[in-house]
Amino acid sequence: MPIWTLHGDGKNIGPGEVVAPGERLSWARTIGLGGQHVVSMFGATFVFPIIMGLNPQLAVMMSGFCTLFFLLVVKGHVPSYLGTSAAFVGGVAAIRAQGGTTAEVTGAILVSGLVLGFVGIAIHFLGGGVVSKALPPVVTGAVVMLIGFNLAPVVAGLYWPQDQWVALVVMIALIVMSVSLRGFSGRIAVLVALVFGYIFSWILDRVSGPITSSSGGSGAITEHFRVNWDSVNSASWFGLPPFSDEANGIVGIHAPSFSLTFIVLVLPGVIALVAENAGHVKAVAEITGDDLDPYIGRAIAGDGFATAIASAVGGSPTTTHAENIGVMAATRVYSTAAYVIAGFIAILLGFSPKFGAVMAATPGGVLGGILVVLFGMIGLLGAKIWKENGVDFGNPLNLMPIAAGLIIGIGDTALKFSDTFSLGGIALGTIVLIVMYHLCRLVGSWNPELNRPKSGRRPSAGPGANASDDEREGPVAQLT
Repeated sequence: MPIWTLHGDGKNIGPGEVVAPGERLSWARTIGLGGQHVVSMFGATFVFPIIMGLNPQLAVMMSGFCTLFFLLVVKGHVPSYLGTSAAFVGGVAAIRAQGGTTAEVTGAILVSGLVLGFVGIAIHFLGGGVVSKALPPVVTGAVVMLIGFNLAPVVAGLYWPQDQWVALVVMIALIVMSVSLRGFSGRIAVLVALVFGYIFSWILDRVSGPITSSSGGSGAITEHFRVNWDSVNSASWFGLPPFSDEANGIVGIHAPSFSLTFIVLVLPGVIALVAENAGHVKAVAEITGDDLDPYIGRAIAGDGFATAIASAVGGSPTTTHAENIGVMAATRVYSTAAYVIAGFIAILLGFSPKFGAVMAATPGGVLGGILVVLFGMIGLLGAKIWKENGVDFGNPLNLMPIAAGLIIGIGDTALKFSDTFSLGGIALGTIVLIVMYHLCRLVGSWNPELNRPKSGRRPSAGPGANASDDEREGPVAQLT
């Protein structure tokens, strides 16, 4: 970790200047910036644990710890906050649909984290170019897309029906806020919309009384208030997150367990996280002017092992957050000192069970309205990767394998090998995407028609099937 040098007078940033990762402003300003980063990632960091059936208080606590761990791994050169990752949500939903326990969920995530960590180590020694060769933009974009769009049934079947009108209002509010709010407020539109939905639901309870619908995803139709604070009132202000007691509906700190079937379901998230972390490092390097390529492998390894550490105690998977890139771009402060402060703030928040209970009591309709937008955004980030890297779908080498993999993944198609093991959804779709893409490149290399430049355009097949080397190495989009 660097000893941060003071930028200028510690108060002002000159025109065209940025505060580099190894610099800082005054400690008072740095503390304020650290708190701002915690707030910016807050919405997604506790929304995703809730929909994965994990404890949001523990998720926030471990996000702070994992952020500090990540900064140590990258030697303080890559500013990043590790919030909850959405890359595993689809796989977790599949595990839950097959009757998997919470311990099996975190066990599968832990193994995926270790895989990501070792991939990062390999990239560190082999060089960042290996990522583009094994997972070119046409593939990573498709994987990100199917991760987002595969989650549509989760919203439609689980959260939206709990309170369709609140979900609709919150969805509209989030969309409007995201385009109308300016500056930092726009960066935390998800959090603002969540608070709005929470208050709106409470007002409806006071005005119109309880609602009759499914509650908490149980499927049972009951009469209940939208906002239930029984657990909040009984929670203490200070203390550790609870230990899991699934028999009584309590999810918290627990040891993971392992199932090969469930591990396979979440492994595709590793691909998305490789692209996400590489994109984060590239984006920071482009703005600060620093050469951060030597730290791509470290960043991926740091994220992977942080995920393994968090899930080892029952926490949620971690990732770099696009929201924090936005905050850094808006403030022009890339100091890793601010992220050290953010990590400690998150750890302190994690020591409040009452805070965790408030998060866990978020009405299902509010989550439904927010997740409609978030899951759609995840899917469209895949298209953004394609666009930024000039992927040519006029070429069958790109079109055919991606078309097959997307439909298999989004449609939740399955291959059953035995009564206890099957591949489906995101896992099967990802395998089809990768294997068939590289197979098509091998077979297509024998077909001169697929490798012939068309009307002055660059060749769109072969080793550079999607873009030039520079384009393939460029920033890729972030998952939320």
